[in-house]
Amino acid sequence: MARILELESILEFQSGSITEFEDISDRKIIEKILVKERTKLSRERKIEGPFGEFPGSYSGARLQPEVKIHTITHRLNPIFENLYLGIPWTEIDYLMALNTSIPLYRQLKRDFPEVVAVNAMYTHGIGVIISTKCRFGGYGKAVAMRLLSTLHGMPNSKIIIVVDDFVDPFNLPQVMWSLTTRVRPDKDVVIIPNAPGMLLNLSSEPAGMHTKMIIDATTSVVPDVARETELLEVPEKTDYWMDYLKNG
Repeated sequence: MARILELESILEFQSGSITEFEDISDRKIIEKILVKERTKLSRERKIEGPFGEFPGSYSGARLQPEVKIHTITHRLNPIFENLYLGIPWTEIDYLMALNTSIPLYRQLKRDFPEVVAVNAMYTHGIGVIISTKCRFGGYGKAVAMRLLSTLHGMPNSKIIIVVDDFVDPFNLPQVMWSLTTRVRPDKDVVIIPNAPGMLLNLSSEPAGMHTKMIIDATTSVVPDVARETELLEVPEKTDYWMDYLKNG
């Protein structure tokens, strides 16, 4: 029966992973903050939960494997990290926000170079806002569908909003402007029923399945011909007057 060394905390941003060892005599734990040695009990399961989770609600109770902890190794004065969860913005949101956005941005940018930014800061990427330049009609929907095929997006992401490249996806007033002035509900909203979901999201029904929604809030381009759109130019000396109004 294998013993397991588990890296309990990486508060100093050191790399580490859960590793199984048949022989732990030569293990190296000097750089670790706190390590638990445990033995997994064969065919033993106990009810665990509910726990407070990142969607701001309690998880269910489930049968989980039982382990027996026999040794704890830690540095002097170890730090115990605890998180407050609830309706955002809470501590866990700070930890997950950019960590969720950056990998999704890299994956989309690799396949769609026109992607400018990805905002997956809300509820661990259940809602995602993507800024991209559109090469042709329907391009925004294609970008959103690629997001839903990523390892994170397939089970987690439920509502995807796609905006133009000149819209900052982290600026919610600009995003709302795109939704209210660019979206044609009969053409730009796509509903995908019976898609993979996530158990912890209480809107998944049945648990583990979602109906996903794509909102294409980009400006129409050929061959998707729509009304001509010309953006208003920013008045001259806008920066000067904004600074004057703020600072006098």
